Amino acid sequence: MTRTRKKILEILETAETPLSALGVEARTLSSCDTATVYRSLHYLEEQGLADSFVLFCREHGTERYYVANSAKHRHWFHCEVCHRFVDLGECRVEPLLSQMEAATGVRIRSHTLYATGTCADCLHAGQQAASRSHQEGEYPRQGE
Repeated sequence: MTRTRKKILEILETAETPLSALGVEARTLSSCDTATVYRSLHYLEEQGLADSFVLFCREHGTERYYVANSAKHRHWFHCEVCHRFVDLGECRVEPLLSQMEAATGVRIRSHTLYATGTCADCLHAGQQAASRSHQEGEYPRQGE
């Protein structure tokens, strides 16, 4: 494996959240160009060293995110307000997948699960802002 591919794999292995290709490129500190990053990520996926999923975000559009396969399979939550990822922990759907296999006769090789919504920090900030507005006498107009 080339030094660049090793470096990109190391970036994925040390990342606390999934990274887009541009996020990976930013962490290379300009040591490789965008095309090299994409080729390396593709290679790492082909070799089973990385995995990716596609996420649609109303603000940022559709983007592919990458994670290293060296750790246990995890599921992610994407906040639609602040755009951070929250680790939902190790996979807990394996028993459900086994039931699906038995019921349908298929063999599931892999799966991807992510959830979207509003994270606890953004929910809390929204509640504080609503409380301040109420205290200051700002009430929503009828129909809002």
